Amino acid sequence: MNVAAKFTAGVAVLVVGGLVALAAPAIFGAYAEMSSWAIFQPPEEPTVEPAPDETEDTLGAEMIDELGDGYVYVGNGTAIPKGSPPGCDDPAWLHVGGMSASLSGNLVDRGARDLAAGIAGTDEEGQIVTYTVAPGDAIYAIGDRFCIANALTLTMLNHTRTIQPGEVLLLHPDSSIPWIPYFSPAGSPAGYQQIPYQLAVEAMSAAAHADDLDAIRRIFADDLAHLFPHPADADVIAKALDAGDLDMLRQMFA
Repeated sequence: MNVAAKFTAGVAVLVVGGLVALAAPAIFGAYAEMSSWAIFQPPEEPTVEPAPDETEDTLGAEMIDELGDGYVYVGNGTAIPKGSPPGCDDPAWLHVGGMSASLSGNLVDRGARDLAAGIAGTDEEGQIVTYTVAPGDAIYAIGDRFCIANALTLTMLNHTRTIQPGEVLLLHPDSSIPWIPYFSPAGSPAGYQQIPYQLAVEAMSAAAHADDLDAIRRIFADDLAHLFPHPADADVIAKALDAGDLDMLRQMFA
């Protein structure tokens, strides 16, 4: 297997002191030198489908065999250097794309620190699932704290451009629940009006976290449903609304 053939290159856009500048090409795949510093609007990652005779395990084994022990496989055709973030030999990785979101690896809380002093939330099994933002927190530091190698994806996962004190961020999505894309829905044509879609998604997120089912239904009907190029994607939301399933809606619009 030629692992390099599985890589996708893009251009990252950095925001530094209020100025937007093009960074060096960022490689999404095995040779990615991942940084925790703020990148504006990270692209949804492409899905890498294993060949018919490959399983996820064999794909990972082949990639690490070619790259060496300095890398760790994080699923979905992606391998990254160990120690990214620094001190994390077994980093976690958020996979976000299409109508799904999942986490590879386990989250480890390395303790409160400067720029990541908030509180981790756990489920009934003690697994870290959420994080409550503290004043002065920064998204890259939150990633460092929990060993999330692509921490900048947290803003996209949580349908926001900025984080605010008191905000509860989803860190570990339930892969069995659909996730609604933030920047634009699947199948968006050239010239798609992204801003109305994003504003509607953000409004849905706020209403879901306020447990306001009536507002969610109103926003969906008036502002969001018609913006999906594929009606089947809108139907996924409609079914959750019909069931009144706020738990599902809170992750769909984390």
